[in-house]
Amino acid sequence: KIQYTPDKDIVELKSLKVYIVKFRNMGIFHEHVTNKILNDLVRAVKPRKINVVGDFRARGGIKTSVEALWEK
Repeated sequence: KIQYTPDKDIVELKSLKVYIVKFRNMGIFHEHVTNKILNDLVRAVKPRKINVVGDFRARGGIKTSVEALWEK
């Protein structure tokens, strides 16, 4: 889940989908991928405020939710 208050630029939905899907088969920790998405979006669109929540349902029955917030 990504919520942000844009400044001058916004993210195209299809581009965002393609970007996020690349993490599907990558061996990366949930916390790391959530922070990476946050940092990449901050660099790309320079929002006023952004909140990224990674809601993961990994194999093995363990559910994880990670939240990262950035504000100017």
